[in-house]
Amino acid sequence: MTLTLEHYRSVAPRGTLDLLERLSEPLKGKRVLHVNSTRSGGGVAEILHRLVPLMQELGLEARWETIEGNPFFYETTKKFHNGLQGNEQVISPKMLEGFLEVNRWNREKIDLSADVLFIHDPQPIALVEGRTPESRWIWRCHIDASRPQRQVWSFLRQFVLRYDAGIVSLPKFAQRLPIPQFVVFPSIDPLSDKNRDLSHDEVIKILERLKIPMDRPILLQVSRFDRFKDPVGVIEAYKLIRRRNRCILVLAGGEATDDPEGAKVLEEVRSAAGGDPDIYILLLPPTAHLEINALQRAATLVFQKSIKEGFGLTVAEAMWKKKPVIGGFTGGITAQVIYGTTGYTVNSIEGAALRASFLLNNQDVMKKMGEDAHEYVRHRFLITRHIRDYLAISQHLLPR
Repeated sequence: MTLTLEHYRSVAPRGTLDLLERLSEPLKGKRVLHVNSTRSGGGVAEILHRLVPLMQELGLEARWETIEGNPFFYETTKKFHNGLQGNEQVISPKMLEGFLEVNRWNREKIDLSADVLFIHDPQPIALVEGRTPESRWIWRCHIDASRPQRQVWSFLRQFVLRYDAGIVSLPKFAQRLPIPQFVVFPSIDPLSDKNRDLSHDEVIKILERLKIPMDRPILLQVSRFDRFKDPVGVIEAYKLIRRRNRCILVLAGGEATDDPEGAKVLEEVRSAAGGDPDIYILLLPPTAHLEINALQRAATLVFQKSIKEGFGLTVAEAMWKKKPVIGGFTGGITAQVIYGTTGYTVNSIEGAALRASFLLNNQDVMKKMGEDAHEYVRHRFLITRHIRDYLAISQHLLPR
């Protein structure tokens, strides 16, 4: 079944679709281009897979392109990512030149003719060197760049200044810049395979295929295997929880094509699990949307114990399925998890274990939190709201 905007009327807040129609009216026929570094793995790609077709349905000529690079390029951009989040990195002049060379090559390959261009994250940031005066360029930073490493930021800033505007996920992520900056929360698609309703039988069949037992409470974290997601910390919290609560832990994630560190982190996670038969480590492909959906619906409660986080859409996904979330006190998790209402934010392994144990032993509290979490996502983190924000920003930047 091909999803249309009309299908969202039953899940989005009342009046949302009518507002989108009015906002898109002056933009009909305008060319909108999104550019990022991968079509699989991570929240950005997932958003664009649905956002671009919905923009097209509203009458915009929307496209999505991805840049291509070699392993050396992705090693460099991973260092950019870590550096923007405040980790000290050693980046050589050769790496910077290689980064620029890949961007120059992509600038020749990709058709950049558009009225509005959304350039996502650091990988394609230097494409702006090929801009034309009549187009409007927006750098969409999905990373917490509030305290970046100086070398990384000074290099990237020279390109940011050539954009017409920037978009960040939270006000605290912004840097002082002479260009306008907008705050736009990322979003989930409530009708995608990852978030749509599943029957109880569907959930059981999928968990049986994944060999996950359902005879005990399931503690779950879904995220790529990245040190900033702290999967080892989740294992340590689980070891504290199981002293008083009989449960299992599932760590489910995949590898993004632009993240060369994933395999190393996965080995660290397996080592920390130490062969515990009640810890299930699932390496899932980028297309495992139904599997993630079923795991989140089967879970008793969900972790997102990140140490650093851009936004962390797995939180909104779990909350949409009426699950309370225990998340790290960082990044966009703090905008999604309302302490004591939709879950708990924590700063330590012990704190995560304490809050999880409390919920496991207070089922009524957990159920109410899950219901409140679902409604919170409906009003703040659905893709229909995301489109609204992009339409408004495009209108603002384009000449009347």
